[in-house]
Amino acid sequence: MPSPFLALDVETANADMSSICQIGMVEFADGIIIKQWGTYINPEDYFDPFNVSIHGITPELVRDAPSFPEIYTPIQQSTRDVVIVTHMPFDQTSLRRASQKYGLPDMYCTWLDSARVARRQWEQFRQAGYNLPNLAAHLGIKYKAHDAVEDARAAGQVVLKAMSESNQTLQEWLLLAYKRTSYGNVNHAQEGSPDGPFYGETIAFTGALSLPRKEAARLAALAGCDVGDGVTKGTTILVVGIQTIDKLAGYDKSTKHRKAEKLIANGQTIRIITEKDFLEMIQ
Repeated sequence: MPSPFLALDVETANADMSSICQIGMVEFADGIIIKQWGTYINPEDYFDPFNVSIHGITPELVRDAPSFPEIYTPIQQSTRDVVIVTHMPFDQTSLRRASQKYGLPDMYCTWLDSARVARRQWEQFRQAGYNLPNLAAHLGIKYKAHDAVEDARAAGQVVLKAMSESNQTLQEWLLLAYKRTSYGNVNHAQEGSPDGPFYGETIAFTGALSLPRKEAARLAALAGCDVGDGVTKGTTILVVGIQTIDKLAGYDKSTKHRKAEKLIANGQTIRIITEKDFLEMIQ
């Protein structure tokens, strides 16, 4: 029977990945769900209307919810000595950033990225299309997107499907998911390394960054991202730096930022993050 593991997902109040406003965890054992748990979290931060439009979580819903430090201990205890499945490394980064925000120790877990599992198990998702809603639709997994418990459940079921079809154990997937797919050196800053954890993602930058844009592009490429000059239908991550008022033409967000939000509203999957989260993510 499949080994036990825990699937986890978070939602955030704004582009800062430390602003966790919901967490969901689903425990799997013997190939079935044996327990699931979720809660709203008061992020003690502002809610971006755009984030609210995605997940529907409002300041009113979390007003009486616990803060991250109040639920930190049970989460830490639940994730100790168990494999934690998340879809992409964003949730891992959010937990680390929230821990740093409150001066709490990092959660040292054994992580398994269900997106990496899917990219290696199914050829058609090797380079694109491995976002969770798309995978779930292909694999016949029904769930409500952008709810932390539902997203966690779907990520766990993706791993179960891969284990079943590949006849590989959870422990074997912990190796296969992170196995190198090529051995060449990538020198072109605009092309993502096939061995980077974000291979298949296309990233764009907007606003003023703390490091030169060329260096940011190089780091992103080493992490696996293709780097684009603008936001397009292929963009999957937008890194937002400091917005200079005299360049916003009266808007509160840059042209790239607004275009990304419009594409998301039309169904495209784009993660909008801060530069600080970008740097945390690629470490």
